Amino acid sequence: MPYYHTPDFTPIWPLETGEDVDTLHRIRDFHMLDQSGRIFSLEDCAGDLLVVNFFFTACPSICPTLTQNIKTVADATRDLAGIRFLSFSVTPDRDSVVRLAAYAERYSLPSDRWHLLTGDQDEIYTLARRSFFAEEEMGYNKDSREFLHTEHVLLVDADLHLRGIHKGTLPLEMNQMEADIRLLSAAR
Repeated sequence: MPYYHTPDFTPIWPLETGEDVDTLHRIRDFHMLDQSGRIFSLEDCAGDLLVVNFFFTACPSICPTLTQNIKTVADATRDLAGIRFLSFSVTPDRDSVVRLAAYAERYSLPSDRWHLLTGDQDEIYTLARRSFFAEEEMGYNKDSREFLHTEHVLLVDADLHLRGIHKGTLPLEMNQMEADIRLLSAAR
């Protein structure tokens, strides 16, 4: 599987190019509140594969489909240990812990593996655009106040490298994500 080092998601194949994996882009740490009101950071998922998306609970368009499709992947990979699903709210001023908990309950999200996260909007938007490259190249240069809305679901390996980007509204791409998760899980 490729690595992604830049916001344009040009794949890098270190085994073929001789590139040092340790020099490639890594996800930076964060501290957010999850749907149970607990502070959550990368320390809580050290060594896990991460499936990451950005959403908001009042979204009438892509977010419900995105959540359902990711839940299908979560259900299909329940047999694998060390997989976490992280959904960051892009409207943290509205998405309180109570609202996140209600959203998790409405979609029957597995709370032992899926964390709906809220916190400082600037931190979330910077994390989305500069760490996860959630909006690809265009998003990297956006002002942190410009609304973030994306159907991308990102796959991060246990060493915090970006390894996949999938359109979460497309079931076929989510099937590929499941295959990618299984591949990365087997390689650990």
